Amino acid sequence: MVSSRNTVIDLFCGTGAFAEGFAGQRDRYELAYAIDSEPLPSATARANHPTCVVETEDIRQKRPAHVQRAFGIDKVDVIIGGPPCQGYSSLRPNRSCEAEDERNDLYLHFAAYAEHFRPKVVVMENVVGLLTHRAGATLERILDAFDKMGYSVDWRILNAASFGVPQKRERFIMIAARDNAPVRFPTPTHHFDGRVIGYRDKSRFLRAPVSAPPALTVSDAIADLPPLTRGQQVTRYTRRARNPYQSERRVQSDFLTLHKAANHSDKMMRVIKLAGSSKSALPKNLVTSGFSSCYSRLSADEPSATITVKFQSPASSKCIHPSQDRTITPREAARIQSFDDSYVFVGPLTRVASQIGNAVPPLLGRAIADSVSEMIG
Repeated sequence: MVSSRNTVIDLFCGTGAFAEGFAGQRDRYELAYAIDSEPLPSATARANHPTCVVETEDIRQKRPAHVQRAFGIDKVDVIIGGPPCQGYSSLRPNRSCEAEDERNDLYLHFAAYAEHFRPKVVVMENVVGLLTHRAGATLERILDAFDKMGYSVDWRILNAASFGVPQKRERFIMIAARDNAPVRFPTPTHHFDGRVIGYRDKSRFLRAPVSAPPALTVSDAIADLPPLTRGQQVTRYTRRARNPYQSERRVQSDFLTLHKAANHSDKMMRVIKLAGSSKSALPKNLVTSGFSSCYSRLSADEPSATITVKFQSPASSKCIHPSQDRTITPREAARIQSFDDSYVFVGPLTRVASQIGNAVPPLLGRAIADSVSEMIG
Protein backbone atom coordinates (compact mmCIF):
# COMPACT_ATOMS: atom_id res chain seq x y z
CA MET A 1 0.00 0.00 0.00
CA VAL A 2 1.92 3.03 -1.29
CA SER A 3 0.59 6.56 -0.86
CA SER A 4 1.96 10.07 -0.60
CA ARG A 5 -0.59 10.73 2.10
CA ASN A 6 -0.15 9.81 5.73
CA THR A 7 -1.65 6.41 6.45
CA VAL A 8 -3.98 6.25 9.47
CA ILE A 9 -5.34 3.26 11.35
CA ASP A 10 -8.13 3.62 13.89
CA LEU A 11 -8.34 1.21 16.82
CA PHE A 12 -11.61 0.87 18.78
CA CYS A 13 -13.06 2.98 15.98
CA GLY A 14 -16.72 3.01 17.03
CA THR A 15 -18.70 4.98 14.45
CA GLY A 16 -15.54 6.31 12.79
CA ALA A 17 -16.25 9.81 14.09
CA PHE A 18 -12.74 10.46 15.40
CA ALA A 19 -11.27 9.19 12.13
CA GLU A 20 -13.65 11.48 10.22
CA GLY A 21 -11.54 14.41 11.39
CA PHE A 22 -8.58 12.85 9.61
CA ALA A 23 -10.31 11.22 6.63
CA GLY A 24 -12.02 14.51 5.76
CA GLN A 25 -8.57 15.93 4.93
CA ARG A 26 -8.04 13.72 1.90
CA ASP A 27 -4.96 15.58 0.70
CA ARG A 28 -3.16 14.77 3.96
CA TYR A 29 -4.51 11.49 5.29
CA GLU A 30 -5.57 8.09 4.05
CA LEU A 31 -7.64 5.96 6.44
CA ALA A 32 -6.43 2.42 5.74
CA TYR A 33 -7.73 0.21 8.55
CA ALA A 34 -10.15 0.36 11.47
CA ILE A 35 -11.40 -2.15 14.00
CA ASP A 36 -14.13 -2.34 16.60
CA SER A 37 -15.80 -5.24 18.37
CA GLU A 38 -19.33 -3.79 18.18
CA PRO A 39 -21.25 -4.71 14.99
CA LEU A 40 -23.47 -1.65 14.55
CA PRO A 41 -20.89 1.08 15.27
CA SER A 42 -18.36 -0.64 13.01
CA ALA A 43 -21.04 -0.93 10.31
CA THR A 44 -21.55 2.82 10.65
CA ALA A 45 -17.81 3.40 10.28
CA ARG A 46 -17.79 1.15 7.20
CA ALA A 47 -20.71 3.04 5.64
CA ASN A 48 -18.94 6.39 6.02
CA HIS A 49 -15.42 5.26 5.14
CA PRO A 50 -16.01 2.95 2.16
CA THR A 51 -12.37 2.90 1.02
CA CYS A 52 -11.15 1.81 4.45
CA VAL A 53 -10.98 -1.78 5.66
CA VAL A 54 -13.24 -1.81 8.73
CA GLU A 55 -13.27 -5.04 10.71
CA THR A 56 -15.79 -6.10 13.33
CA GLU A 57 -13.41 -8.03 15.55
CA ASP A 58 -12.12 -8.24 19.12
CA ILE A 59 -8.72 -6.55 19.02
CA ARG A 60 -7.48 -9.06 21.59
CA GLN A 61 -7.83 -11.72 18.90
CA LYS A 62 -6.31 -9.61 16.12
CA ARG A 63 -2.55 -9.40 16.15
CA PRO A 64 -1.02 -6.40 14.36
CA ALA A 65 1.27 -8.67 12.31
CA HIS A 66 -1.80 -10.40 10.90
CA VAL A 67 -3.37 -7.07 9.99
CA GLN A 68 -0.18 -6.03 8.24
CA ARG A 69 0.03 -9.24 6.20
CA ALA A 70 -3.68 -9.60 5.44
CA PHE A 71 -4.19 -6.06 4.13
CA GLY A 72 -0.73 -5.14 2.88
CA ILE A 73 -0.33 -2.28 5.32
CA ASP A 74 3.44 -1.80 5.19
CA LYS A 75 3.55 1.77 6.47
CA VAL A 76 1.49 3.41 9.20
CA ASP A 77 2.06 7.08 9.93
CA VAL A 78 -0.65 7.72 12.53
CA ILE A 79 -2.52 5.49 14.96
CA ILE A 80 -5.60 6.92 16.64
CA GLY A 81 -8.20 5.44 18.94
CA GLY A 82 -9.97 5.28 22.25
CA PRO A 83 -9.87 2.04 24.22
CA PRO A 84 -13.31 1.45 25.81
CA CYS A 85 -13.63 3.56 28.90
CA GLN A 86 -16.62 2.23 30.87
CA GLY A 87 -14.31 0.88 33.54
CA TYR A 88 -13.06 4.34 34.48
CA SER A 89 -15.95 6.59 33.55
CA SER A 90 -16.17 9.73 35.66
CA LEU A 91 -19.84 10.20 34.81
CA ARG A 92 -20.88 7.26 36.98
CA PRO A 93 -18.01 6.81 39.45
CA ASN A 94 -19.71 4.06 41.44
CA ARG A 95 -20.58 1.86 38.48
CA SER A 96 -18.26 -0.42 36.46
CA CYS A 97 -15.20 0.88 38.27
CA GLU A 98 -13.78 -2.33 39.71
CA ALA A 99 -10.04 -2.62 39.21
CA GLU A 100 -10.45 -6.04 37.64
CA ASP A 101 -12.72 -4.78 34.86
CA GLU A 102 -11.02 -6.32 31.82
CA ARG A 103 -11.89 -3.33 29.65
CA ASN A 104 -9.45 -1.21 31.65
CA ASP A 105 -6.46 -3.04 30.16
CA LEU A 106 -7.40 -2.81 26.49
CA TYR A 107 -4.93 0.07 26.19
CA LEU A 108 -2.21 -2.61 26.26
CA HIS A 109 -3.41 -3.81 22.86
CA PHE A 110 -3.48 -0.22 21.64
CA ALA A 111 0.17 0.09 22.68
CA ALA A 112 1.03 -3.24 21.02
CA TYR A 113 -0.13 -1.90 17.65
CA ALA A 114 2.02 1.18 18.12
CA GLU A 115 5.02 -0.97 19.01
CA HIS A 116 4.53 -3.12 15.89
CA PHE A 117 3.87 -0.40 13.31
CA ARG A 118 6.04 2.37 14.82
CA PRO A 119 3.91 5.26 13.50
CA LYS A 120 5.18 8.82 13.54
CA VAL A 121 2.34 9.90 15.82
CA VAL A 122 -0.08 8.15 18.16
CA VAL A 123 -3.24 9.81 19.48
CA MET A 124 -5.27 8.24 22.26
CA GLU A 125 -8.52 9.75 23.49
CA ASN A 126 -10.55 8.85 26.54
CA VAL A 127 -12.75 10.09 29.36
CA VAL A 128 -11.22 12.40 31.95
CA GLY A 129 -11.92 9.72 34.56
CA LEU A 130 -8.87 7.87 33.26
CA LEU A 131 -6.68 10.41 35.08
CA THR A 132 -7.71 9.19 38.53
CA HIS A 133 -8.30 5.52 37.75
CA ARG A 134 -6.35 3.33 40.18
CA ALA A 135 -5.09 6.55 41.79
CA GLY A 136 -3.36 7.55 38.56
CA ALA A 137 -1.53 4.23 38.12
CA THR A 138 -3.30 3.38 34.86
CA LEU A 139 -2.26 6.67 33.26
CA GLU A 140 1.33 6.19 34.44
CA ARG A 141 1.43 2.73 32.85
CA ILE A 142 0.18 4.12 29.54
CA LEU A 143 2.71 6.97 29.51
CA ASP A 144 5.52 4.65 30.55
CA ALA A 145 4.72 2.18 27.76
CA PHE A 146 5.18 4.85 25.09
CA ASP A 147 8.21 6.34 26.79
CA LYS A 148 9.94 2.95 26.67
CA MET A 149 9.15 2.71 22.95
CA GLY A 150 11.12 5.92 22.36
CA TYR A 151 8.15 8.24 22.02
CA SER A 152 7.85 11.67 23.55
CA VAL A 153 4.43 11.66 25.14
CA ASP A 154 2.17 14.28 26.69
CA TRP A 155 -1.52 14.80 27.43
CA ARG A 156 -4.08 17.53 27.88
CA ILE A 157 -7.77 17.92 28.68
CA LEU A 158 -9.60 19.30 25.67
CA ASN A 159 -13.09 20.74 25.88
CA ALA A 160 -14.95 20.36 22.60
CA ALA A 161 -16.54 23.80 23.12
CA SER A 162 -13.10 25.35 22.68
CA PHE A 163 -12.81 23.86 19.19
CA GLY A 164 -16.04 24.92 17.51
CA VAL A 165 -18.28 22.16 18.87
CA PRO A 166 -21.47 23.46 20.56
CA GLN A 167 -21.04 21.16 23.55
CA LYS A 168 -19.27 21.16 26.93
CA ARG A 169 -17.60 17.81 26.36
CA GLU A 170 -14.21 17.21 27.97
CA ARG A 171 -11.85 14.51 26.73
CA PHE A 172 -8.45 13.26 27.75
CA ILE A 173 -6.11 13.43 24.73
CA MET A 174 -2.67 11.84 24.76
CA ILE A 175 -0.29 12.44 21.86
CA ALA A 176 2.96 10.53 21.38
CA ALA A 177 5.65 11.38 18.81
CA ARG A 178 8.24 8.90 17.56
CA ASP A 179 11.96 9.52 18.04
CA ASN A 180 11.16 11.91 20.87
CA ALA A 181 9.97 14.58 18.45
CA PRO A 182 8.05 17.54 19.90
CA VAL A 183 4.36 17.01 20.73
CA ARG A 184 1.84 19.62 19.62
CA PHE A 185 -1.75 20.03 20.73
CA PRO A 186 -4.42 21.91 18.78
CA THR A 187 -4.90 25.59 19.47
CA PRO A 188 -8.38 26.42 20.84
CA THR A 189 -10.42 28.55 18.46
CA HIS A 190 -13.37 29.53 20.66
CA HIS A 191 -13.51 31.04 24.12
CA PHE A 192 -15.14 28.89 26.76
CA ASP A 193 -14.24 29.33 30.43
CA GLY A 194 -16.47 26.69 31.97
CA ARG A 195 -15.48 23.20 33.06
CA VAL A 196 -17.37 19.95 33.28
CA ILE A 197 -15.04 17.89 35.43
CA GLY A 198 -12.52 19.41 37.81
CA TYR A 199 -8.83 18.55 37.73
CA ARG A 200 -6.24 20.00 40.07
CA ASP A 201 -3.57 20.82 37.47
CA LYS A 202 -5.05 23.73 35.53
CA SER A 203 -2.13 23.75 33.08
CA ARG A 204 -3.57 20.57 31.57
CA PHE A 205 -6.58 22.46 30.19
CA LEU A 206 -6.36 24.18 26.81
CA ARG A 207 -8.27 27.45 26.60
CA ALA A 208 -8.61 30.24 24.05
CA PRO A 209 -8.19 33.87 25.13
CA VAL A 210 -11.23 36.00 25.92
CA SER A 211 -10.67 37.79 22.61
CA ALA A 212 -11.46 34.60 20.66
CA PRO A 213 -14.98 34.07 19.25
CA PRO A 214 -17.41 32.78 21.90
CA ALA A 215 -18.21 29.08 22.06
CA LEU A 216 -21.10 28.00 19.87
CA THR A 217 -24.46 27.42 21.52
CA VAL A 218 -27.30 24.92 21.28
CA SER A 219 -29.23 27.47 19.24
CA ASP A 220 -26.27 27.90 16.88
CA ALA A 221 -26.37 24.14 16.30
CA ILE A 222 -30.05 23.30 15.88
CA ALA A 223 -32.20 26.44 15.44
CA ASP A 224 -32.63 25.77 11.71
CA LEU A 225 -34.22 22.35 12.27
CA PRO A 226 -38.03 22.04 12.00
CA PRO A 227 -40.05 22.19 15.23
CA LEU A 228 -41.65 18.91 16.34
CA THR A 229 -44.29 17.63 18.71
CA ARG A 230 -44.30 14.33 20.61
CA GLY A 231 -43.67 11.38 18.29
CA GLN A 232 -43.50 13.54 15.15
CA GLN A 233 -40.91 13.10 12.39
CA VAL A 234 -39.93 15.57 9.66
CA THR A 235 -37.77 14.62 6.69
CA ARG A 236 -37.36 17.96 4.92
CA TYR A 237 -35.62 21.17 5.87
CA THR A 238 -38.22 23.90 6.33
CA ARG A 239 -35.87 26.71 7.34
CA ARG A 240 -32.71 28.18 5.88
CA ALA A 241 -29.39 27.67 7.62
CA ARG A 242 -28.81 30.64 9.90
CA ASN A 243 -25.04 30.52 10.38
CA PRO A 244 -21.89 28.89 8.96
CA TYR A 245 -22.04 25.97 11.41
CA GLN A 246 -25.52 24.96 10.24
CA SER A 247 -24.58 25.48 6.58
CA GLU A 248 -21.51 23.26 6.93
CA ARG A 249 -23.52 20.46 8.55
CA ARG A 250 -26.12 20.61 5.76
CA VAL A 251 -23.81 21.02 2.76
CA GLN A 252 -24.10 17.43 1.45
CA SER A 253 -27.72 16.77 2.48
CA ASP A 254 -30.83 17.21 0.36
CA PHE A 255 -33.22 15.77 2.93
CA LEU A 256 -33.38 15.43 6.69
CA THR A 257 -32.85 12.16 8.57
CA LEU A 258 -33.12 11.15 12.23
CA HIS A 259 -35.24 14.17 13.13
CA LYS A 260 -37.87 12.25 15.05
CA ALA A 261 -39.21 13.21 18.47
CA ALA A 262 -39.57 10.54 21.15
CA ASN A 263 -43.12 9.45 21.92
CA HIS A 264 -43.10 10.16 25.64
CA SER A 265 -45.79 8.99 28.05
CA ASP A 266 -48.38 11.44 29.34
CA LYS A 267 -46.68 11.40 32.74
CA MET A 268 -43.30 12.29 31.23
CA MET A 269 -44.91 14.99 29.09
CA ARG A 270 -46.18 16.64 32.25
CA VAL A 271 -42.63 16.71 33.59
CA ILE A 272 -41.24 18.01 30.29
CA LYS A 273 -43.76 20.86 30.08
CA LEU A 274 -42.80 22.04 33.57
CA ALA A 275 -39.05 21.55 33.13
CA GLY A 276 -36.57 24.35 33.65
CA SER A 277 -32.80 24.69 33.86
CA SER A 278 -32.47 22.04 36.59
CA LYS A 279 -34.52 19.43 38.39
CA SER A 280 -35.21 21.92 41.17
CA ALA A 281 -37.43 23.91 38.77
CA LEU A 282 -40.05 21.14 38.98
CA PRO A 283 -42.80 21.07 41.62
CA LYS A 284 -41.78 19.10 44.68
CA ASN A 285 -42.42 15.36 44.55
CA LEU A 286 -43.16 15.37 40.80
CA VAL A 287 -39.98 13.31 40.38
CA THR A 288 -38.26 11.51 43.22
CA SER A 289 -34.87 10.50 41.85
CA GLY A 290 -32.11 11.58 39.47
CA PHE A 291 -29.17 13.94 39.45
CA SER A 292 -29.76 17.70 39.67
CA SER A 293 -29.21 18.04 35.92
CA CYS A 294 -31.87 15.45 35.05
CA TYR A 295 -35.40 16.40 33.98
CA SER A 296 -34.10 19.72 32.71
CA ARG A 297 -33.85 21.79 29.55
CA LEU A 298 -30.75 22.61 27.58
CA SER A 299 -29.98 26.32 27.47
CA ALA A 300 -30.36 27.81 24.00
CA ASP A 301 -27.64 30.40 24.64
CA GLU A 302 -24.88 28.11 25.95
CA PRO A 303 -22.99 25.11 24.65
CA SER A 304 -24.90 21.91 25.34
CA ALA A 305 -24.28 19.69 28.31
CA THR A 306 -22.39 16.53 27.34
CA ILE A 307 -24.45 14.41 24.96
CA THR A 308 -24.76 10.92 26.46
CA VAL A 309 -26.25 7.69 25.15
CA LYS A 310 -29.41 8.56 27.11
CA PHE A 311 -30.14 11.86 25.39
CA GLN A 312 -33.82 10.95 24.94
CA SER A 313 -34.32 10.05 28.59
CA PRO A 314 -34.97 13.06 30.85
CA ALA A 315 -34.53 10.78 33.88
CA SER A 316 -30.91 10.17 32.87
CA SER A 317 -29.56 13.41 31.43
CA LYS A 318 -30.10 17.08 30.64
CA CYS A 319 -31.71 16.59 27.25
CA ILE A 320 -35.02 18.48 26.99
CA HIS A 321 -35.24 20.90 24.06
CA PRO A 322 -34.68 24.55 25.09
CA SER A 323 -38.16 25.69 24.01
CA GLN A 324 -40.14 22.74 22.63
CA ASP A 325 -41.86 20.20 24.86
CA ARG A 326 -39.79 17.14 23.97
CA THR A 327 -36.32 15.74 24.28
CA ILE A 328 -33.81 16.43 21.52
CA THR A 329 -33.92 14.20 18.46
CA PRO A 330 -31.06 12.02 17.22
CA ARG A 331 -30.46 14.60 14.48
CA GLU A 332 -30.21 17.42 17.02
CA ALA A 333 -27.85 15.34 19.16
CA ALA A 334 -25.72 14.58 16.10
CA ARG A 335 -25.63 18.31 15.27
CA ILE A 336 -24.49 19.10 18.80
CA GLN A 337 -21.80 16.43 18.39
CA SER A 338 -20.75 18.18 15.11
CA PHE A 339 -21.70 15.33 12.77
CA ASP A 340 -22.62 16.42 9.27
CA ASP A 341 -26.25 15.71 8.40
CA SER A 342 -25.02 13.38 5.66
CA TYR A 343 -23.21 11.06 8.09
CA VAL A 344 -24.85 7.63 7.89
CA PHE A 345 -25.84 5.74 11.05
CA VAL A 346 -26.62 2.03 10.85
CA GLY A 347 -29.22 0.41 13.11
CA PRO A 348 -32.52 1.21 14.87
CA LEU A 349 -32.94 4.64 16.46
CA THR A 350 -32.25 3.37 19.98
CA ARG A 351 -28.88 1.99 18.86
CA VAL A 352 -28.15 5.06 16.76
CA ALA A 353 -28.62 7.14 19.91
CA SER A 354 -25.91 5.11 21.65
CA GLN A 355 -23.57 5.58 18.72
CA ILE A 356 -24.07 9.33 18.71
CA GLY A 357 -23.64 9.64 22.47
CA ASN A 358 -20.44 7.58 22.53
CA ALA A 359 -18.73 9.35 19.65
CA VAL A 360 -15.80 11.74 19.59
CA PRO A 361 -17.04 14.98 17.98
CA PRO A 362 -15.71 14.98 14.40
CA LEU A 363 -14.73 18.66 14.62
CA LEU A 364 -12.59 17.87 17.66
CA GLY A 365 -11.01 15.11 15.60
CA ARG A 366 -10.33 17.62 12.83
CA ALA A 367 -8.58 19.99 15.22
CA ILE A 368 -6.37 17.14 16.44
CA ALA A 369 -5.67 16.08 12.84
CA ASP A 370 -4.46 19.62 12.13
CA SER A 371 -2.01 19.52 15.03
CA VAL A 372 -0.77 16.10 13.93
CA SER A 373 -0.15 17.54 10.45
CA GLU A 374 2.07 20.20 12.01
CA MET A 375 4.02 17.52 13.86
CA ILE A 376 4.54 15.37 10.78
CA GLY A 377 5.38 18.28 8.51
